[in-house]
Amino acid sequence: MSDSLVIARRNLIRMSRIPEMILFGLIQPVMFVILFTYVFGGSMKIGNTTDPDVYKNFLMAGIFAQTVTFATAGAGAGIADDMHKGLIDRFRSLPMARGAVLTGRTVADLVQTALTLLVLAIVALLVGWRPGYEEPTNFAKILGGFSLLLLLGYAFTWIGALIGLSVRTPEAATSGGLIWLFPVTFISSAFVDSSQMTPWLRHVADWNPFSATVQACRQLFGDPGVSQSDAWPMQHPVWASLIYSILIIALFRTLAVRKYRRADG
Repeated sequence: MSDSLVIARRNLIRMSRIPEMILFGLIQPVMFVILFTYVFGGSMKIGNTTDPDVYKNFLMAGIFAQTVTFATAGAGAGIADDMHKGLIDRFRSLPMARGAVLTGRTVADLVQTALTLLVLAIVALLVGWRPGYEEPTNFAKILGGFSLLLLLGYAFTWIGALIGLSVRTPEAATSGGLIWLFPVTFISSAFVDSSQMTPWLRHVADWNPFSATVQACRQLFGDPGVSQSDAWPMQHPVWASLIYSILIIALFRTLAVRKYRRADG
């Protein structure tokens, strides 16, 4: 744990010295909020209405989830860059835990994701998102929703870590980290009501780990558009989100650390 915190501190210091990394990471999700709110608002049917305010409040849980998962590409690119520059070889020469390099990197990415999520929540409030719009909520539930988002984001950074260790260049890690994210985020209930999808596609969306977190956040935030699907993850989204995220962390951390150790040999 001590070694991991040292590596996390190193990465946070590096981020603070390259402010454009944080700036560009903030601009993209803000653009998504503004574009989806004002371009698609009024044309999307949620329940029995196309009211722009309803879609605006429906949308935000999906945008929050998309933002934390897109941090995967940055995590992979960062690790691939360290590998490419030989920095990882320097870490290997030190008396430290092998998994600390990856854990420290993912923790630092989690801190950056939390900062991005905070800014994004402020922007969402400015454009009209109101927790409790559909159902009453409270601060504890809202905090729980954001905690689930950060847990999902942390889980996905381990996928990014594995991708970063498996490619040769940061550019390849960025591309590899984004290609699979688009179907995961868009074949879900994040941006449209899954009940409007064809039956087989709705089944995929309802069992998507991404959808589980989005559904959980809508319930906790009191947002409209909570899916009425009979699928277990949609009926118990908070538990489904926790289980999915923990399984992803356990699986991909194991694979990433194993990949790191093999590369060590």
